[in-house]
Amino acid sequence: MIDRFRKFWRTGKREEGERTQDLDKHKRPHNLFEAAAVYVAACAEDDQDEMDEATGWVSPEALSFGVSELACRAVIALARERDESPRDVARTLLGLPAA
Repeated sequence: MIDRFRKFWRTGKREEGERTQDLDKHKRPHNLFEAAAVYVAACAEDDQDEMDEATGWVSPEALSFGVSELACRAVIALARERDESPRDVARTLLGLPAA
């Protein structure tokens, strides 16, 4: 009787562990905007390890699109905050002379 209980207990524990591993395998994948946000923040902080991790989350094309979209949204937000045109804000951020 005790042996049967031990066998049942071990099998239940193993199945529980397998279920946890299956959940880990099927975690929600990172989307391109999440990858872009992590990548740009890592660039700003000069964190090469974090940049490398973010580049592995999505394809290079998707990351490029995400970074571009993030740049557009950031320029628009700054332009609204400063009450300036997006063109002027973008040029200022890049250190270019006013157009």
